[in-house]
Amino acid sequence: MAVDLSISADTVRLLIQKARAAANTVDDSFDGGHEGDIEFDEETLTDTHHHDGLAEEENDDMSEAELRELIDDLNVDEAAELVAIAWIGRGDFEADDFANATLEAKERATRATSSYLLGIPLFPDYLEGGLDALGL
Repeated sequence: MAVDLSISADTVRLLIQKARAAANTVDDSFDGGHEGDIEFDEETLTDTHHHDGLAEEENDDMSEAELRELIDDLNVDEAAELVAIAWIGRGDFEADDFANATLEAKERATRATSSYLLGIPLFPDYLEGGLDALGL
C-alpha cells in the first residue's frame, strides 16, 4: 500500500543509515583492555600519565548528534510520519492505518522526536519494516 508522505522515503532511508551507524560506533577511548592501567612512578609515588588533551583521546564521532539534529529539523508533519512509520514497522499499526498512526503521533508528541525514537530499541529496523509495509 503506497501512501503520499511529507517526508521522502529517501530521507527515511538516510535516517536508517545514520541510526545504524550511531548504534555501531565504538568507544575507542580505551585501547586493548588497558583502561584500568595506571602509569605510576614508584620512586616519587605519583601518577606519571599526562595526556595534555591529546586529540586522539577524544571521541569525535558525531553520528548520534547528526542523527538527532536531522530528526529534530523535521517539520511537525514529517516528524509525525516518521514516528508512524516506526510504529507500523513495530506492529503497533497496520499499513492501512497510516493516517491514524500519523494523527496519534502528532497528538502524543510531548518531547523531541529524536529523543523518543532513539529511545526505541531497534528503531532503524522498525523504520525499514514500516517502509516495506507501506510499499516504499
